[in-house]
Amino acid sequence: HRRLLWQRGISPVIAKRGEPHGTGLGIFRYVIERTIAWLHGFRRLRIRWERRDDIHEAFLSLAVCLITHRHVQRLC
Repeated sequence: HRRLLWQRGISPVIAKRGEPHGTGLGIFRYVIERTIAWLHGFRRLRIRWERRDDIHEAFLSLAVCLITHRHVQRLC
């Protein structure tokens, strides 16, 4: 993939952990990694056991609702 990016004139830049990046990539990377870690806290989402997409998406939506509910409770 990097070779294809270089051919198009795009330089791939990935922020390293713990280092600020000039374009702000380090900030957003932490948020994404943290969110994925929260979702992996739900055992059923770590490994996809369901064959049907709609069932997996329902469990994903339920996990996001539970995560959001927990954070709202901390604020109140």
